[in-house]
Amino acid sequence: MLITFSSSPPSSSFSLIRFINSKSPISELGLKPRTHVSKSLSSSICYSFCSSSNLSFHSKNHFFCEKSRYPHGKRGNFRSWAMAGFDFGSLESAQSVVEAAAVLTAIIIVHESGHFLAAYLQGIHVSKFAVGFGPILAKFNSNNVEYSIRAFPLGGFVGFPDNDPESDIPVDDENLLKNRPILDRVLVISAGVIANIIFAYVIIFVQVLSVGLPVQEAFPGVLVPEVRAFSAASRDGLLPGDIILAVNGIELPKSGSSSVSELVDAIKGSPKRNVLLKVERGKKDFEIGVTPDENSDGTGRIGVQLSPNIKISKVRPKNFLEAYNFAGKEFWGLSSNVLESLKQTFLNFSQTASKVSGPVAIIAVGAEVARSNTDGLYQFAAILNLNLAVINLLPLPALDGGSLFLILLEAARGGRKLPLELEQRIMSSGIMLVILLGLFLIVRDTLNLDFIKELL
Repeated sequence: MLITFSSSPPSSSFSLIRFINSKSPISELGLKPRTHVSKSLSSSICYSFCSSSNLSFHSKNHFFCEKSRYPHGKRGNFRSWAMAGFDFGSLESAQSVVEAAAVLTAIIIVHESGHFLAAYLQGIHVSKFAVGFGPILAKFNSNNVEYSIRAFPLGGFVGFPDNDPESDIPVDDENLLKNRPILDRVLVISAGVIANIIFAYVIIFVQVLSVGLPVQEAFPGVLVPEVRAFSAASRDGLLPGDIILAVNGIELPKSGSSSVSELVDAIKGSPKRNVLLKVERGKKDFEIGVTPDENSDGTGRIGVQLSPNIKISKVRPKNFLEAYNFAGKEFWGLSSNVLESLKQTFLNFSQTASKVSGPVAIIAVGAEVARSNTDGLYQFAAILNLNLAVINLLPLPALDGGSLFLILLEAARGGRKLPLELEQRIMSSGIMLVILLGLFLIVRDTLNLDFIKELL
């Protein structure tokens, strides 16, 4: 399943995710790109979580992720917002990496538990429950089910003994998944998606009750979190913490995305030409002339990182009913944004395809969320669940939606199933493509990590 975090605004006024437009190539202004996560999320993440619980295959989940960039959105905190690449930072980030990996593992387990419970509660035979793929690292058996942790973190699967040659269950057993009525099979296959949706709401509700929902307030101008040493900005007097209110006499709006874009465009379009900036420093306003250096492509750069000038506060419910109301608004806001993100991803697939990444990337992003603010893990986990739920319903091989499509096709044919060999070819080809793509992305994203680049 693909997960998509879009730059389009969500409908929920409470949403932590303000999806500030990340089209502005801030990294081109001269600072080393890093992935930083904070109080607000932007851009889009594509993450894959496939499940093919068809008649003869294990249900599988595979993860992929589109590179995401997160603006640091709190006034007075001058750490930069991410532009590109990944950086696990120092050893102190190890705990954040573990937390991010734990979130992903929990999502896998929840999804697969949905399939497992839907089958178990209907008396359908289940033979395996695995987190990961490939060689078994650890396992135990209980009630004729093998539970295992496997080597490759591409997701997980629930196995059914329907066509297992080693199974001693008769092929005409009514409790084999393939022998159950269409409705029973639909419930088993769709249960993973339902589990992710429920889990997303539970996460949001717990966030509302425990820490409250962040509310973002925009202020005029653009915040300068960092200024690179010996850069044009440093040379001409800009300092970290400055707020740029106007460029060349034109006031910057409150809207974070447009204000950053306007400033970036003005700087990129003025190589070696003076750009007049109105700056707020402390309680004083004054003007600074900055002359951008010229990039190799002829655009200007001044060597700063920029962030929308916003302030985050938290809204906490006064009672249980208000908590339910807050959680509902947040849930529907995030859900609407996920659907819009998915639409934009497919409409602009030629542009987004090259940005698809793997589990290494999503763990890097999640680690930065945890390192910046543990509260952000609530939204991180909720959005991953919602994206998984939506994308996994697409009628594609190796996705739950692909299996559902085959069952609906069977129903349309009056209960006549497709030939088993044809079903196996369709699903196995999709699964193989997803696994190969996942392995490719893991290698590529690992090589893109900053500390790996330094070793090479």
